[in-house]
Amino acid sequence: MNLRQPNANEAVGTSNRSRNVVPMSGLCTRCVDGCKGNCDIWLSAFRGREVLYPGPFGEITAGADKNYPIDFSHLNIQGYAVGARGLPEGTEIGPDTAVFSAVDTETEYGWDIKVPMRVPIFTGALGSTEIARVNWEHFAVGAALSGITLVCGENVCGIDPQLERDHNGKVSKSPEMDRRIETYKKFHEGYGELLVQMNVEDTRLGTAEYVASKHNLETIELKWGQGAKCIGGEIKVKSLDRALELKKRGYIVLPDPTNPAIQEAYKAGAIKEFERHSRLGFVTEDGFLAEVDRLRDIGFKRVTLKTGAYSMKELAMAIKYSSEAKIDLLTIDGAPGGTGMSPWPMMEEWGIPTFYIEALTYEFCGRLKARGIRTPDIAIAGGIADEANAFKVLAMGSPYVKAVCMGRALMIPGMVGKNIQKWLDAGELPKTVSKYGSTVQEIFVCYEELKEKYGERMSEIPLGAIALYTYSQRFKTGMQQIMAGSRNFSLASVSRNDLMALTPEAAEVSGIPYVMDAFREAAEDILDA
Repeated sequence: MNLRQPNANEAVGTSNRSRNVVPMSGLCTRCVDGCKGNCDIWLSAFRGREVLYPGPFGEITAGADKNYPIDFSHLNIQGYAVGARGLPEGTEIGPDTAVFSAVDTETEYGWDIKVPMRVPIFTGALGSTEIARVNWEHFAVGAALSGITLVCGENVCGIDPQLERDHNGKVSKSPEMDRRIETYKKFHEGYGELLVQMNVEDTRLGTAEYVASKHNLETIELKWGQGAKCIGGEIKVKSLDRALELKKRGYIVLPDPTNPAIQEAYKAGAIKEFERHSRLGFVTEDGFLAEVDRLRDIGFKRVTLKTGAYSMKELAMAIKYSSEAKIDLLTIDGAPGGTGMSPWPMMEEWGIPTFYIEALTYEFCGRLKARGIRTPDIAIAGGIADEANAFKVLAMGSPYVKAVCMGRALMIPGMVGKNIQKWLDAGELPKTVSKYGSTVQEIFVCYEELKEKYGERMSEIPLGAIALYTYSQRFKTGMQQIMAGSRNFSLASVSRNDLMALTPEAAEVSGIPYVMDAFREAAEDILDA
């Protein structure tokens, strides 16, 4: 059984001609001379490297669809008929106090200086991809309203068309970075924070120094990688001039825009876009610790780290080095991850999947704890898109995992709200929306709640932000219901005991008891009493 269907996927705009496909190769069982398409190999025969990437760039996000042997659906949440953990001290526990609306969904992270969040989720890195740029206002204001952290991803300064550099080649002005930070701050109320992420190019460009001096940010994030790919960040650009500009700034740009043959192919219309690539990092313990010290010397109160679905060895490095450096939050992104642009075959086939990498994370943290070594607060990312799976992630990683990093699931509301505004302006509401009303007040259930709080400032809040806030409230309510059902009234009381494994394989990987074993001893004590 193949866990995916290779050689054809909507993400890259390809499909098989035949209904019958060889599982291993993805080739049609009968490949016909004269076929008019449209499998990966067929399209690659004349479009080449373009077929590696989901598209169209700037208009979509993509998530790989490989069906891993074990995922979080192999766990179920325990429910109980008695008890209530995590209610405020002194509360008389009973049916009048243990109500789901009383559940506290707030979390916090940080080594010494804590950052609170109203719900235990935050956005994945929204960096230099076009879809992050054009939707930023919706994402940033929505995250601030929701009281969650927003990650501004890598390369934002580096691709800024209006970037200015000093005589040392360091950033001296970046209007795009300024816009991103100021947009979030406009509605920030002390819950969550904005993290600016740094890769190799950002470090060379002096991004950390810029955001520290101009914007007085308290936190900076180092990036080792992500779940969607094991190479550096990528975007596409459509003009030759833009490609040349980015190459001049030091980026790897492919095909090489300085090559006369490539320039001729561009003029002829064969090459329609260029790829901008970031460099691979090379991690050493001494280098990492020195970089964290350097960032703290610049003035950052907190330093966080984002790593990807690398091997078990790199996971151990991330946890151990972060412990030594007193990192404030370690975000571990499992495969397959979501993307604005990553090579599709790599997304489908590389890395440790989220379920497995969290199981290893729990094991490694426990090993360090047994030696008396404190580990950093941890967030898990990689394919989590609802409160039930978020609860499973928090419970499976307890007490080390404090939050869930969500990529596409938190982008969708922003884009939905933005498009509802467009449809309203054009008088073209689709039936999927118009069945709820024809005005903003009718369509968005949280509109009046926000209007009561912000009054005249509502004109500054785009509909995408209202949509993201509305989604966060649904998430909060769903999480409160699940937590109350498992008799947890604060996140601190959630534990691995609140889960059961539905398959022996999931139990073996995670260490969560198999459903036929969970609480068996307690049940037998009751029966034998």
